[in-house]
Amino acid sequence: MMMEAIPQILGGTRCLVEGKQDDGTPIVLVHGVGMDLYMWDAVAAELRQSGRGQPHRVIRYDMQGHAGSAKPAGPYCLADYVAQLDRLAGDLKLERFHLVGFSMGGLVAQGYAVHNPGRVDHLVLVNTVYDRTPDERAAITARVADVRTGGYPASVEQAIDRWFTPDFRRDHGDTVEAVRKHMLGNDLEPYANAYAVFGSADAELVDSVSEIPCPTLVITGADDQRSTAAMARALAARLPKGQLEIIAGQRHLTPLEVPGHLAASIRNFVTGPQATKAAS
Repeated sequence: MMMEAIPQILGGTRCLVEGKQDDGTPIVLVHGVGMDLYMWDAVAAELRQSGRGQPHRVIRYDMQGHAGSAKPAGPYCLADYVAQLDRLAGDLKLERFHLVGFSMGGLVAQGYAVHNPGRVDHLVLVNTVYDRTPDERAAITARVADVRTGGYPASVEQAIDRWFTPDFRRDHGDTVEAVRKHMLGNDLEPYANAYAVFGSADAELVDSVSEIPCPTLVITGADDQRSTAAMARALAARLPKGQLEIIAGQRHLTPLEVPGHLAASIRNFVTGPQATKAAS
């Protein structure tokens, strides 16, 4: 019987470590802006299933400014999040690991892989953005301003509409409501500081992603409105060892809507011959 892991605080970072030292190469999961480590519950459970190949040691954590991790005064920058992950890897004595980042976590993962190429075995970028247009970046800046001037609750409702497919919202109301409740409970100033990084970090990474040497899988939903299929294709093409998967019929929160599919894609990519199909 597997004992349930208990979160711990390491150097100001709340993390959850599941598995043993001698399990497969660790997989580190990085959540999206406004979420926390628990968004990965279903994916982590799938990755830990011993009946589906070798189980992996799975590590997830709260990014700076989120949930149980430290919330220093802003402004924040991408380097802060890369440094946080580097400290955590050091505290956990991770020499090499697979790194999976969702949305803003995908930007953090890219930044980490650029600056620590010898530490990342495989990189998986899930529903993340790449090279926004000036209009797209201006819209993010406007949303940061809205958070600070009372428009945050409305922005959460708009996000819920974008993030989930209509069928999932109809059939899994409890999950959708849990996401809404979590988002509305965020500390607004740290959230705004983090969201500002989410809005600008892709511009920092446009050129440097071509320096990432490890095999990298880029995944998004075919119907994701902000982390679009076009962005995913452009990012995969820019990466030296990039591969692409577009999940038909999905929007943004693929870790919650299709955790089994996502976990299988991650597991197959990091353990087998990399044969992920690119969807047209």
